[in-house]
Amino acid sequence: MTTRRITLDHAVIHITDWDRSNAFYHDVLDAELIRVGERWAYRLGNQQLNVHGPGVSPHPVARIPVPPGGSDLCFRWKGPISDAVSHLKQHGIPIELGPITRHGARGTGTSVYFRDPDGTLLELISYD
Repeated sequence: MTTRRITLDHAVIHITDWDRSNAFYHDVLDAELIRVGERWAYRLGNQQLNVHGPGVSPHPVARIPVPPGGSDLCFRWKGPISDAVSHLKQHGIPIELGPITRHGARGTGTSVYFRDPDGTLLELISYD
C-alpha cells in the first residue's frame, strides 16, 4: 500500500460580510477563526477554508474567481446524522435536502444539505 503525498490542505470561499460569515462558520461549523492580515480563514481540523471577501484583493486567483455563494463543500460529521440535523435546527439553519444516502471520501454515508449566509451549498456527511 502506498502513501499518497498529496492531500487537500485548503480551499477558497468568497463571502460578502465578514461578521456574518465569521459568526456562521464559527457557530454552525465549529471553525477556528484565523486572522490573516486583512482577511480571515476558517480552520476545521487539519483543513482550512481561505476566505475572500470585502476589502481584500487576493493574488493569484482562479481564472474565473469563485463568487460569493458559488462554492459547494462537504464536511464530515462525526456521529449520527440525526445529531447533525438537531445541531442545524438549534442554530435555525434550514435543511435543503436530506438525510439522504451519498458517496463521499470514506464510502457511503448519510448527508444533509444546507446553505451558508451567501448561498454556498454545504453538506454534512456522516459515516456512523
